[in-house]
Amino acid sequence: MKIASVGRAFPENYYTQEQILEHFRRLWGHRFHNPARLEQIHRNVLVGGRHLALPIEAYERLDGFTAANDAFIEAAVSIGQRAVEDSLGRTGLAPRDVDALYFVSVTGIATPSIDARLMNRMPFRSDLKRVPIFGLGCVAGAAGIARAADYLEGRPDEVAVLLSVELCSLTLQRGDLSIPNLIGAGLFGDGAAAVTLVGSRRPAPGPRVAATRSVFYPGTEDVMGWHVTSEGFRIVLSGDVPKVARSHLRRDVDAFLADRQLEIDDIDVLICHPGGPKVLEAFEEALERPRQDFALTWSSLRDVGNLSSASVLMVLGDTVKKRDLQPGDRGLVLSMGPGFCSELVLLEW
Repeated sequence: MKIASVGRAFPENYYTQEQILEHFRRLWGHRFHNPARLEQIHRNVLVGGRHLALPIEAYERLDGFTAANDAFIEAAVSIGQRAVEDSLGRTGLAPRDVDALYFVSVTGIATPSIDARLMNRMPFRSDLKRVPIFGLGCVAGAAGIARAADYLEGRPDEVAVLLSVELCSLTLQRGDLSIPNLIGAGLFGDGAAAVTLVGSRRPAPGPRVAATRSVFYPGTEDVMGWHVTSEGFRIVLSGDVPKVARSHLRRDVDAFLADRQLEIDDIDVLICHPGGPKVLEAFEEALERPRQDFALTWSSLRDVGNLSSASVLMVLGDTVKKRDLQPGDRGLVLSMGPGFCSELVLLEW
């Protein structure tokens, strides 16, 4: 199974971190006994700017979960279609060539699902196999590649597309002044990424999915996720995320690679989810790799923020585009997310 292309799409509304911070100063400043704390949190996440699903002034008019979720559906269909078209356009394939469509998101809900709504807007075949996946959060980009590869392993002539759409801004709880919500307000952005994968009998210039592994950590439900309330998705974000990464990631990566008679030094490129500065620093420490090996991940965090499941796919696209990779080179895709869990994907060029 090969990754043939990676496409992307963003909402047209882009704001610098300073513009977003000014909005939150107006929204929350009068409720803080120490307004400088808000500014400190937003600057510490090292995000330079983000795309938002709506113009920034429109968020104050979102009255409850229904309005926010309706906005999610409308924007998700729009940028999801553009991301799929971008990915397929890079391969010469058309929607009618796609045999399976995997859709991942954790920032809105829809029935019919977003992939079903895209069926009515794009010329997919009516026998397309659709697999909507909700709840994996940040790990879903890597997990989606793995599940699509699982599908193609037994169907070497087929084509699968993985689509991730995350509109994190629409989950913001304006009445929540907790530290996790304030961090989320400074860290997360909006965007979509699509990956086209092909079976082994189809030619493609991209890397081969050589192996995958899922790792679940029991007793870690409260590390990351949502509290689903009448107001919408309220973020659960524990300060233990970097600790979990330091405690588990290296052992899991070493075991995964050892099963392929490989070590971490055999990996030429690391394709990591940009969870935030502390998480990335934990990755660097756990894997004992220099900052430069994570340069594209840090750049993605700075340029567009944390896009949940779409982020690692953005980094994958940047890696394929910007790195001079040669036959025999290897890459490791890794993400961590709610559960708490990890997903690992070994790529070979």
